[in-house]
Amino acid sequence: MNIMDCFSLRGKVALVTGGCYGIGYAIGKALGLAGAMICYNARSEEHLKQAAADYERDQIAAKGYLCDVTDEQAVQELVAEISREYGSVDILVNNAGIIKRIPMCEMSAKDFREVVDIDLTAPFIVSKAVIPGMIEKGHGKIINICSMMSELGRETVSAYAAAKGGLKMLTRNIASEYGEYNIQCNGIGPGYIATPQTAPLRERQPDGSRHPFDSFIIGKTPAARWGTPEDIMGPAVFLASDASDFVNGHILYVDGGILAYIGKQPK
Repeated sequence: MNIMDCFSLRGKVALVTGGCYGIGYAIGKALGLAGAMICYNARSEEHLKQAAADYERDQIAAKGYLCDVTDEQAVQELVAEISREYGSVDILVNNAGIIKRIPMCEMSAKDFREVVDIDLTAPFIVSKAVIPGMIEKGHGKIINICSMMSELGRETVSAYAAAKGGLKMLTRNIASEYGEYNIQCNGIGPGYIATPQTAPLRERQPDGSRHPFDSFIIGKTPAARWGTPEDIMGPAVFLASDASDFVNGHILYVDGGILAYIGKQPK
C-alpha cells in the first residue's frame, strides 16, 4: 500500500461551514485538492459568489449554499439537499464562528448568547444533522475548529472562550458517543493566523516598529511568526482522512508552540 493513499479524499463529500474565506476557505481548498467534493455555506449571497469564484480559480469542485447554521430546520434541509446532490456527508468541518471583543462586564447577555449560538450551538446542530448518515455509511469525520481560547482566557473574549471551551468538550463527547460507529471527531485549535481580519494588528507603525499586539504575539510564539491559513491545510487533511482513523477526541493545536511556551525570560 502506498502510504500517501491514506491521505486521499477521492470520492468523499465534505461540508465546510463558513468555508468562504480565511481559515474556512483554506480548509475547503485543502480538502478539495485531496479529492473531496466541497460543500460550503454562508449567510450572504455576496460571500457565496466570491467563494464560488475563488474555488473555480483554484480548480476545486465546490458548491455553496445559503444557510444559517444556527437554524436547525435550515441545516436539516441543507444536509438533505447535499445528500440528494452528492451523497451523504463524509466529512464535516464546523468552522463558522464569530468573536466579539467586549469586556465581560460591558457585554450584554444578548451578545454573549449570539457568540455561543454560532460558535457552540451551531456545531451541535450541524453535527447532529450529519451523524445519522455517517452511521449508515459506517464511517465519518467531524472536525471542530476550536481555539487556543479552548484552553486559555484573555481579556475581552469571555463569550468566545466559553464557547470554544465548550466546543472542545463537545468534540470529546461526540468521539465518546459515536466512536463505535467508526466516526472520528477531533478539533483543530489555530493559533494567531494572518488573515485580512488581523491585518490591522500586523501593520507597521509610522516609526517602522511593530504594532504592539504584533510584538506581543511574536514574543509569545516560539515560531516567532503569525500562522497562515495554509498552515491549517495539512492538519485538516490528516484529520479528514483515513490516516487519522484511530485518532478520536483530540484537539490538534496549530499555534506555532504558544501553548507549550511560558515566554522569554526578561533580560
